[in-house]
Amino acid sequence: MRLGTAAAVAATTVIGAGAAAVAVGRYASDIALKPSPDHPLPGDPRLTVHSATDELITLTRTLASLRPGTYGLAGAGCHAVVGPVVRGVPHPADTVVRRLERVTHGVLTPGARMLLTPQVYIGNPRDALGIDYADVDIPGELGALPAWFLPGVRDTWVITAHGLGTTREHPMVAMPFLWRHQIPVLDLAYRNDVGAPRTTDGISHLGDSEWRDLDAAIRYAIRYGAHKVVLYGWSTGATMALRAAVNSALRDRISGLVLDSPVLDRQAAVRALAAGRRVPRALLPLVVRAAEGATGLPLDRPADAVDPAALTVPALLFHGPDDTVAPWAASRSFAARREDLITLQPVPHAPHAAMWNADPDSYDEALRRFLTPLM
Repeated sequence: MRLGTAAAVAATTVIGAGAAAVAVGRYASDIALKPSPDHPLPGDPRLTVHSATDELITLTRTLASLRPGTYGLAGAGCHAVVGPVVRGVPHPADTVVRRLERVTHGVLTPGARMLLTPQVYIGNPRDALGIDYADVDIPGELGALPAWFLPGVRDTWVITAHGLGTTREHPMVAMPFLWRHQIPVLDLAYRNDVGAPRTTDGISHLGDSEWRDLDAAIRYAIRYGAHKVVLYGWSTGATMALRAAVNSALRDRISGLVLDSPVLDRQAAVRALAAGRRVPRALLPLVVRAAEGATGLPLDRPADAVDPAALTVPALLFHGPDDTVAPWAASRSFAARREDLITLQPVPHAPHAAMWNADPDSYDEALRRFLTPLM
């Protein structure tokens, strides 16, 4: 009896531990699939502000704060924009000095903990950029989807879709270029965004279901005067664009794709997002399995995301080896399988979905060369 009791207790303990591990895996999967601007993506540590003047800001010295380019700097009650690293200015060895472009709101105080973000502009296109726009509602399968429409003279529209951990404010980095070239822009907020319909589970499906909201935006654009559209997505927004290009009933009206940091390896993305939320490494396999159950996606088969053989329109793909969310190798392999249609634009020293930030001038020039024949 004592042996039987001991065995029963041991079995119960094992079952209990297993159930607890599964529960933890489900919880971790849930938070991994709910990235938001309030939580940094992997590779984006919070930085301490040491000092700030009208033109310069001194931050903790890390690989992140040494990145070239232009970034948003976000913290509690404060948002600013920082430019390149400034050389030749005296500063402590454990800090770095960058150009301070502007403080959008709030006050930069010493000791404040801030996060570098690719989301440079906040607010709306008129307040942030001085570009006129209209608020529109796009009929989607879950309800009305809010969007910003920027008018232009072209009959090819660009439809933008943001990605993980950002909002429809992120695509504003491309709006000055598109506005200068008189290209109409439809900037979409899709399911589970602020102001958009929510799904029952409230989690990201990594573009697998969200693409249907982008499809609704294509229908809206065609209904209101677009002859053709270019789909322009960041991160999971890029994955949405790929899915729409293959699956949309209106895919013949899509003339091109701009893909920034596309999520092509879903398992790697889920693992990275969970690790970024400090989920222990030992639990990551459980997180992946829980995410598969929650989303219905075969995360262990990255090729199921989109088959490049199915593409029929040209694509410009921005990506780089420093992305810790969407592996660079997946984009290289994807582009290599369709060299006839996909132009791969490598961008070094850029985190996830921050290819514009790392080198805005080169990015805009690549965009100009790609879009001009499509207009």
